[in-house]
Amino acid sequence: MSKIILGFVVAATGVGAGDLITASLAGSQIGVVLVWAALGGAFIKFVLAEGIARWQMATGTTVLEGWVLRLGRWVQWIFFVYFVLWSYCVGGALINACGVAGVGLFPIGDPQTSKIFWGIVHSVVGLTLVWIGGFRIFQYAMSFLTAIMFVTVLSTVFLISPDWAAIGKTIFHPALPKGGTAWLLGVLGGIGGTVTLLSYSYWVREKRRAGRQGVKDCRLDLGIGYGLTAFFGAAMVIIGSRVTVEGQGATVALVLADQLARVLGPAGKWIFLWGFWGAVFSSLLGVWQSVPYLFADFLHLQRGIVLDESRDKNITKTKEYRGYLLALALVPIHLLWFKVQQVQLIYAVMGAFFMPLLGLTLLLLNTRPAWVGREFKNRWITNLILILILGFFLYIGAQEIINTVAR
Repeated sequence: MSKIILGFVVAATGVGAGDLITASLAGSQIGVVLVWAALGGAFIKFVLAEGIARWQMATGTTVLEGWVLRLGRWVQWIFFVYFVLWSYCVGGALINACGVAGVGLFPIGDPQTSKIFWGIVHSVVGLTLVWIGGFRIFQYAMSFLTAIMFVTVLSTVFLISPDWAAIGKTIFHPALPKGGTAWLLGVLGGIGGTVTLLSYSYWVREKRRAGRQGVKDCRLDLGIGYGLTAFFGAAMVIIGSRVTVEGQGATVALVLADQLARVLGPAGKWIFLWGFWGAVFSSLLGVWQSVPYLFADFLHLQRGIVLDESRDKNITKTKEYRGYLLALALVPIHLLWFKVQQVQLIYAVMGAFFMPLLGLTLLLLNTRPAWVGREFKNRWITNLILILILGFFLYIGAQEIINTVAR
């Protein structure tokens, strides 16, 4: 069990409200034809995460450290600007999503007041669990939340009695939907997280993995993690295909729950709402626990310190880690009251280029035997996939910027 539990952490952190809502809206608008895109999106993130893990198993350093030691500080500073904006916006989005989940399950007063109350409660509870719980408690909490997600989403899929023949057809004979290119890109590119891919490096370090055995262990839990991610994405497309859902933001989940109540009765609504809560709270907990690692590592690199096992052992107790944890959990709370259009625009522009940056740097880092050794270097098929991923996300980035500016 200890060897696969990290896979549950990967899945729970990478699958958030945005992924579930995008997939369900795509299913509602296009139908099950996009099930294959959810599977493809999870595969893309698996390839990227496997490259991150392989670099670390070969060199003993994280990708962030590799950027500085091998590619120069320019990459690090580009990432850091994006990282701060991402932390602020995603922190606010997760707090809002948890607030919405609380409104659906236990409303208190009017919806806005209830959302604010539950958003603050979830952020503070997540902060407390990370602050005092340690990595062991974190793993078990994430596994519990993943189990809730899996059982509730799986139950909902079977309760709606989908067209399994049509689902099988789209998996084995994928097709591009007419007029649904935007939904295709949203499902294919959105599933499985962005910066949280880098967080995997620090979870691996907690496990003290290295070398060839480390690569095998990483491939196992990444396979489990992104297998579950593919399941959640595909399941939400299937669920969305059976109801009519419109809107934007996390509140779409409540609309979807009401629609499911019409199809399945009250039980269907409550099953889905608990699954949605498991998804958004596990994402918040995963981000609260993992993102401060990146900040602490960044500051250490500015001082010329590359963390090793002995110095990294208590990084979660450092003022850098805990200071950023506090900021992450508390600063974005005010977004429960306000809409910040300009911040969202900057975040969209910066975020659109993160995946190409990651794909490009993995091509540069993992293709040189002098850096990673011949045993760990990319194979030609991996390089081909990374080049395709690079082109794909550059296209998504351009479309995201154009669409955001147009709005």
